[in-house]
Amino acid sequence: MNADKKVKILATLGPAVEGIEQIRQLVEAGVNLFRLNFSHGEHADHAQRYQWVREVERQLGTPIGILMDLQGPKLRVGRFAEGKVELQRGQTLRLDLDSTPGDARRVNLPHPEIIEALQPGMNLLLDDGRLRLQVTAKESDAVITEVIAGGELSDRKGVNVPEAVLQLSPLTEKDRRDLTFGLELGVDWVALSFVQRPEDILEARALIQGKAALMAKIEKPSAVQKIEEIAQLCDAIMVARGDLGVEVPAENVPRIQKDIIRICRQLGRPVVVATQMLESMRFSPAPTRAEVTDVANAVAEGADAVMLSAETASGDYPLEAVQMMSKIIRQVEGGPDFQSQLDVGRPQAEATASDAISCAIRRISAILPVAALVNYSESGASSLRASRERPKAPILSLTPSLDTARRLSVAWGVYSVVNERLHKVEDVTRTALEIARAQGVARAGDTLVITAGEPFGQPGSTNSLRIETLH
Repeated sequence: MNADKKVKILATLGPAVEGIEQIRQLVEAGVNLFRLNFSHGEHADHAQRYQWVREVERQLGTPIGILMDLQGPKLRVGRFAEGKVELQRGQTLRLDLDSTPGDARRVNLPHPEIIEALQPGMNLLLDDGRLRLQVTAKESDAVITEVIAGGELSDRKGVNVPEAVLQLSPLTEKDRRDLTFGLELGVDWVALSFVQRPEDILEARALIQGKAALMAKIEKPSAVQKIEEIAQLCDAIMVARGDLGVEVPAENVPRIQKDIIRICRQLGRPVVVATQMLESMRFSPAPTRAEVTDVANAVAEGADAVMLSAETASGDYPLEAVQMMSKIIRQVEGGPDFQSQLDVGRPQAEATASDAISCAIRRISAILPVAALVNYSESGASSLRASRERPKAPILSLTPSLDTARRLSVAWGVYSVVNERLHKVEDVTRTALEIARAQGVARAGDTLVITAGEPFGQPGSTNSLRIETLH
């Protein structure tokens, strides 16, 4: 068990990583869970990569999480008679439901939900925010806009509507087919794109039916405004800074990231910071100084995990990107003020025995030279509460459930070992000491803090704490 870093790495699989050996190298370099991006590739491609990860998991004897990332609705303009047009600042552009190829004066917008939601004064962003339009008038089947920032616009470019909540499900027919396939495959996490409101989480949960954990991607301003309600309804949050950075001013993204991390930590929900973290390493073996600082800031702010996208999916240096991210994480976590910074942002504990014990193990690990905090949990709930405290020592989570172990792969500082179901606290103590020695996280003379609960198998029942020395 490689528990020498607390912040986890989520790496995207794609054509750049082909085969069991490459995946094994990524895991040994620091990857804790993998992302299958259903915006690209066929089902057969994802099934093959899924099997490769499971084989590496078997070889290494360590639980590895797999996240499927649903594409979500893709809003685009229609086609142009000439393939593209040049829009000039101040000109008028009509967006309508007519599928006829467009020109510089009008173009098809095949999304009645957008036309219905837009009002005069609202902005539309095209082609990842490169062009900006402002609505000046509205008709039943069209909006009239003024070009605020012009440029070239070609066929099927994307549309962003930052100022309106669209009456649109985050799950397209493609997403529903993909979701059925992914759940049958056995993915551990589902990442939901295009989340606008809490009701979107409930819709996805009804389809998932507990077969996987749910991660909400925050990429819309309306989701930022409802972040606390959304976080309470899902199992984890992803700060999807790519699309978010299109729909909100770029200078607002760092503050939003900090706020989301703080809220998720208070609620005990894992939070992943994603998109363009080491973007230049798609084509270069070394990152920019700004990218290194970006990753370091996410670690220092208390994120549970950081994500690599194109860097490992289609880049030229996937292994080097993972190695670099691991180095940055370890460097920040080894800093003299890292723990004190996390303690400053420590969330308010709830009045439960589980939270009281979680607070206690954080204090104990700061006072005593604790090698590991060992927690027995069938559901993973108490391991997540311990992770929320950001203790100094790694959390060794013993669980009889492989599904639980895989889902915990995203949680800060938690490393899981699948073990048979135990029946009393004495069993936990004996097993914890044996596993800590076998996993190499503790040696003779080291101190372990062991937590469990009775009655066994009941989530939230953690009510005992023992300090043991390994002999």
